Amino acid sequence: MAEPRKVQLVKITHVYYKYPDIDKAVTFLKDFGFTEEKRVSDEKIYFRGYGTDPWVLCAIKSDKPEFGGAAFVVESEEDLQLAAETIPKATKIYELEDAPGGGKGVTFYDPVDGFPMHLVWGQTPVPMLDIPLPHEPVNYPTEKNRPAGKFQRFQKRPAPVHKLGHFGVRTTNFAKAYEFYNRHFNFIASDLIHDDKGVDRTVFYRLNRGDDPVDHHVFFFAEGGSYRVHHSSFETHDFDTQVLGHDWLREKGYKNCWGVGRHVLGSQIFDYWYDPFGFIMEHYVDGDLVTASEPTHRSQAGPGSLHVWGPAVPGEFLPAE
Repeated sequence: MAEPRKVQLVKITHVYYKYPDIDKAVTFLKDFGFTEEKRVSDEKIYFRGYGTDPWVLCAIKSDKPEFGGAAFVVESEEDLQLAAETIPKATKIYELEDAPGGGKGVTFYDPVDGFPMHLVWGQTPVPMLDIPLPHEPVNYPTEKNRPAGKFQRFQKRPAPVHKLGHFGVRTTNFAKAYEFYNRHFNFIASDLIHDDKGVDRTVFYRLNRGDDPVDHHVFFFAEGGSYRVHHSSFETHDFDTQVLGHDWLREKGYKNCWGVGRHVLGSQIFDYWYDPFGFIMEHYVDGDLVTASEPTHRSQAGPGSLHVWGPAVPGEFLPAE
């Protein structure tokens, strides 16, 4: 008997955040490297990166800070219809009326903790922003690639966001969430992390796009005592750009969460920051690509599983509750 058809996801595309002080949020988002794309009102603002996605973050005025969910592009309008008909508590298809790039959407809710997830189709891509990005050759001890008299010079500025790379949450029931997302979508577990009893507690999901290379993960969740969004992660250009952005945020007085360092799973160079409302936002560069043929890797959680270099993992990065 053939397996039921899964909703086919193509890529992750944007996130929603709700803020009690939207002016303070806008200042941070611009310092983080987002570009304001469309101001629907003083209570709803869309931001883009320099890539081809029409927007990557929507900031909404609210009474309290809240994560409004992440969105994935689906392969076809039929996938939207499939989601609307087969995923419990999913909405009907609706128009993205005020969003840059237009398109249609469906919203559903995580079956464990109830946070919203969004599916979109039919958005119109935008041209990449023409911003200066370094592409200088690198000199190694025995391999000199940059000609004599060619200097490395950089402009101090925020690290420009290219795209949304991934997001993650803490779930209160790993097994139930894992079964749901495997059943309904074309996720593949790139890595599964188990505890000392061999019970899986964390998954890093990529998308099954066959032979097309995809990011090591676009969505992760780890089991804990209570739900919370962990972080959203945005790609920037390169290491110099990332560290210039780190210095910019530090000099503006924002609180660093963790970084700069390099992860083990996914290999990204990471830099995590708190926004003014306690949300964690990450800049990353140099992440791994994989195809559907890469097997799922399994490992035990431990001190060395998160990073290979960088500062010690702060306790607040992985709170028990």
